[in-house]
Amino acid sequence: MNRILTFMLSSKGVQHDLALFILRLVMGGFMVYAHGTRKMMKLLNGNYEFADPIGVGPEASLWLTAFAEVGCSVLVIAGFYTRFALIPLIICMAVIAFVVHGPDPFGDKESALMYMAGYITLFLTGPGKWRVGKG
Repeated sequence: MNRILTFMLSSKGVQHDLALFILRLVMGGFMVYAHGTRKMMKLLNGNYEFADPIGVGPEASLWLTAFAEVGCSVLVIAGFYTRFALIPLIICMAVIAFVVHGPDPFGDKESALMYMAGYITLFLTGPGKWRVGKG
C-alpha cells in the first residue's frame, strides 16, 4: 500500500490527471445536483416560467440553461468532448454573473463566478487522461 501511495504522490502525471478528474467530478456533479435538476424538473412538469436575460424567451432560456447545466455537465463528468461541453457552461455562468446578477452585490454572483473559473480552468487544461472517449 505504501508503494502505491508513494508512486501516486511522486508521479506528476498521475497527480495532474487525478486533480483534473476530481475537478470534473466536483464541477459537473455539483452543477447537476444543485442547479440542473431543478431546471430539468421544471421542464418535465411543463412549467416554463423562467428568466429571459438574453431576450430569447423564457422557454428557450430554460431549455438552454437545462441543456448546459445537465447535459453538458454530464459530458464534463465523463470527460467526453469536454471542451465543447464547457463552452455552453461558461456562457451560462457568464450570463448569470454579468447579466442576471450584474447590478447585484458580489456575493450574489460569487457562485456563478466560481463555477466559471473552474470551467475555464478545465477548458484550458483539457479533461486529463482519466476520461471516456475523446476529451
